[in-house]
Amino acid sequence: MKKKIGFLSFGHWTASSHSGTQSAADTLLQSIDLAVEAERLGVDGAYFRVHHFARQLASPFPLLAAVGARTKTIEIGTGVIDMRYENPHYMAEDAGAADLISGGRLQLGISRGSPEQVIEGWRYFGYEPREGETDAEMGRRHAQVFYDLLRGEGFAKPNPRPMFPNPPGLLPLEPHSEGLRDRIWWGAGSDATAVWAAKLGMNLQSSTLKDDETGEPFHIQQAKQIRKYRAAYQEAGHTRTPRVSVSRSIFALVNDYDRAYFGRNGESSDSIGHIDPKTRAIFGRSYAAEPDRLIEQLKQDEAIAEADTVLLTVPNQLGVAYNAHVLESILKYVAPGLGWK
Repeated sequence: MKKKIGFLSFGHWTASSHSGTQSAADTLLQSIDLAVEAERLGVDGAYFRVHHFARQLASPFPLLAAVGARTKTIEIGTGVIDMRYENPHYMAEDAGAADLISGGRLQLGISRGSPEQVIEGWRYFGYEPREGETDAEMGRRHAQVFYDLLRGEGFAKPNPRPMFPNPPGLLPLEPHSEGLRDRIWWGAGSDATAVWAAKLGMNLQSSTLKDDETGEPFHIQQAKQIRKYRAAYQEAGHTRTPRVSVSRSIFALVNDYDRAYFGRNGESSDSIGHIDPKTRAIFGRSYAAEPDRLIEQLKQDEAIAEADTVLLTVPNQLGVAYNAHVLESILKYVAPGLGWK
């Protein structure tokens, strides 16, 4: 099955002498440069993680707009924006503007988000769950409002004496980017939220961790999640073909640098942890091997087989040149053997 291949960067920076990203400016500028280089190599997507209160990428839209202005064809996305922190109305304006700058290439992954660096950080952003509502439910509520706003329909009563003439009827948010609504993805950590997203008509992002719901290996649980999502999407009567991405840490060991950095990851396995006191989670293994062996390992990954898009997590602190090498190695030595390209 042919697949789109993108990279996913968490955008870490640290003042350590071993880091190629010493500051936020380093990370942001190198993120743009890596997207440009990835496009040149033929990579299909440049995706960026969003974390708050951390030395990682945070507010995504300035970066997405900058990447959109510097590139021509590559998809530009997030994986994921934590909707507990977002004003859906302002976000709809930002997203519309960034999508227009890129010529309609945004692929926005949104979700409840993962545990953050501070306790209930969304409260510092001015958001409180309603009575009887959890923070996860608040995130899904924000997401649904945002998703509905992307229809571009009028809802606000115009001022009878406006500064500028208004079109007739209720007013929508501007700028509106036609088609962006079809390019919204939900990052699902459980089977239930994948089904919820399918009913709404969103695409699906599934990362390297999910709720451990059956005790089976990670890739099998993830594949089942994807199948449940597709069944719910079809049952809801949507006519557009949805897209599904999975994230993986995959490294082809083709030189001494690769072996030094990632050679010890070759025998990694799934691991179990807790993303909060009540939720047992399973974390998927990393892949690192010589290309021929890597191809055979990836053929056994059921979730990769189910997805149409694979997002490769990149070690951004190792610099643009090395990360471009990581991506090129997958495109050159691994993807053809799997029939991805």
